[in-house]
Amino acid sequence: MKDIIDFLLKEIVNFPDRVQINEINGEELNVLEISVDPADVGKIIGKQGRVIKAMRSIVKAATIKDDKKTIIKIFE
Repeated sequence: MKDIIDFLLKEIVNFPDRVQINEINGEELNVLEISVDPADVGKIIGKQGRVIKAMRSIVKAATIKDDKKTIIKIFE
């Protein structure tokens, strides 16, 4: 899952070398912590949150068979 989000983020942002994703795996919950350049935070969120909502939908669809919830958090 981390690879998919990493690829999508690097295609969107202006500073792809500053994209960092930390994956925390728990028993019932996986967390993807995204850290990008402060100038790129708006691009990741998108207008009215459309871009991040789309990424969350992709993650949800990809992990539905695992019976684990995966959430995405954005850090500046």
